[in-house]
Amino acid sequence: MQIAGWVVAALLALLMIVIAWLAVTAPLSRSLKPIAPPSISLMSADSHLIARRGAIIDRPVTVAALPKHVPQAFMAIEDQRFYSHWGVDPRGIARAAWHNLWSSGSSQGGSTITQQLAKGVFLSADRTFGRKAREALIAFWLEAWLTKDQIMERYLSNVYFGDNVYGLRAASLHYFNRQPERLTIPQAAMLAGLLKAPSRLAPTTNLKGAQERAALVTQAMVEAGYISKAQRNALRPARLNVHETPDPTSGTYFADWVLPQARDRAGAVYGAQNVTTTLDWRIQRLAEAAIRRAPLGKAQAALVAMKPDGSVVAMVGGKNYRESAFNRAVQAKRQPGSTFKLFVYLAAFRAGMTPDDFVEDTPITTGTYRPANHGGKYRGRITLRQAFAASSNVAAVRLTQKVGVDNVIKVARDLGVTAPLTEDLSLALGTSEIPLIELTEAYAAVAAGAYPVLAHGLPPEEQGWFGRLLSRQKRFSDDHLEMIRDLLSSAANRGTGSAAALRTSTFGKTGTTQDSRDAIFVGYAGGLVTAVWIGNDDNSPLPGGAAGGGVPARIWRNFMAGAIDEPVEDAPEETKDSDLVNAIANVATDAGLGNMSVSLDTQGVTVNVGNGQQLRLPVDQPQGPPPGAPGPQPAAPPPRIIVPADPTAGNPKP
Repeated sequence: MQIAGWVVAALLALLMIVIAWLAVTAPLSRSLKPIAPPSISLMSADSHLIARRGAIIDRPVTVAALPKHVPQAFMAIEDQRFYSHWGVDPRGIARAAWHNLWSSGSSQGGSTITQQLAKGVFLSADRTFGRKAREALIAFWLEAWLTKDQIMERYLSNVYFGDNVYGLRAASLHYFNRQPERLTIPQAAMLAGLLKAPSRLAPTTNLKGAQERAALVTQAMVEAGYISKAQRNALRPARLNVHETPDPTSGTYFADWVLPQARDRAGAVYGAQNVTTTLDWRIQRLAEAAIRRAPLGKAQAALVAMKPDGSVVAMVGGKNYRESAFNRAVQAKRQPGSTFKLFVYLAAFRAGMTPDDFVEDTPITTGTYRPANHGGKYRGRITLRQAFAASSNVAAVRLTQKVGVDNVIKVARDLGVTAPLTEDLSLALGTSEIPLIELTEAYAAVAAGAYPVLAHGLPPEEQGWFGRLLSRQKRFSDDHLEMIRDLLSSAANRGTGSAAALRTSTFGKTGTTQDSRDAIFVGYAGGLVTAVWIGNDDNSPLPGGAAGGGVPARIWRNFMAGAIDEPVEDAPEETKDSDLVNAIANVATDAGLGNMSVSLDTQGVTVNVGNGQQLRLPVDQPQGPPPGAPGPQPAAPPPRIIVPADPTAGNPKP
């Protein structure tokens, strides 16, 4: 009994110490003061201020002036026992724990409205035990000094509703253009449903998700006895009447992209907050300078740079944010052109082909779809490596015919492309519109050797073992990875993207859409994956027949050289012919005998002389002199062999 008494005394002493610590660390002294407006400062990874955003707020609400169904909607989905508990609801905690233990789907929280007010207004958004304990203590304190209606008023007047809107009055005006005293049941249900994930469920961007969540709220109102089933069945979904409020502060393309996620991660915490992002200040300035110095004329440009794990370190969504805040790196969907051939050739490798296999680079004369190569250049029978480096359109279509459109789409989906894709052969030439950031993710997967890669602007949150299991990446086979990197290296160093080549190993692909409406270069080097796009917002052709191997490749090269600390001067203009390699290796001339073409390979030279004839000039391998010979002897002339041409190949154009 004496030992038991000492144990009880020790436990009581420990409890008093814990309570004293909570009382000191929890902000009880300011829990009854007016609530400070929220603001978020986005910081780069190296602690530079990117943007600071205030909030859209309005006057507080009074519970007595609201229709009864407005607070009831919030209580039904967030805290049905609000008027009966003392700030913490043991029954709600037990119910949530039981649901989370046995449910394989979404999780439930056991926090009361009072606890949510304490967390959102007076504490940080971390999930430690200490924070939860302080939250409970503040909740008891609020319940002791405020009435239930006063707690509800504070909660409704300050909670976050998405779209940078805080408080019920501001949200009611923003989404429905009406005062909260006139909210209908469907409107109140939609607003109450937003609190689960305000940015993700904001009806301005996800109306279907907001309506589905509102339906759960009205069902909860039925279960709580606030409305009848007949009333619920007679309700129609709320209709939006969005009232835009000008943003009081300026930002950047990256800040606009990352801010919704930053707000969700921070929760409805009030006061000033600093949120660290993945952006690298030095690299971002290099990206902006590369776009600013480029000869774009009236065209727009976009750039995305990320690490192979998807951490975005630089983003430029246009030439001038002040003139246009439209983020072309994320919001614009444009045709990727030949950069889409990455998926075609990966599908070919999955089907068992290799870079040394042959494909016909000749006009397609059958079927209804008859694509042409850029400039009308055809090279005859060439390897997949040569076809990729030369960005042959007909070769890509022939490969898609062979492996199947569905398999090409499967590769694109595996590498993270979510945009709609056309299910026909034109897909091989990049005719489906894709955001630039998704294209960058796909190439980042090749750089990482695993897929999919998801672009993110905030450091990933720590996951439990189950979350890590669900988000595990798949790895490329070693053979497929080696082969696609071989092709990307050929395209960036010896093919159409040679203007982008750096001293370090460079991998990439050019893309040019019909009539030069889009010009793209995407690739990676030195642990950084970057995509550059230029084009006009009205989708009109770029002047001078711009191509991905021109200005985009040079922007990419100039930016990457600084980003990976490689001093590189601009390549001489005469080496930037996007088809230079093909002009050297595949010569076409008019000799008065009709069209002739010459192709080179490691075994010799083939001359197509027209009229179904080919002249083959094999290359003799040098042999060492026989023992005792006085020296090397002159080689005999190579034999000339006339062989019939492939009747299905067609005649190459000059």
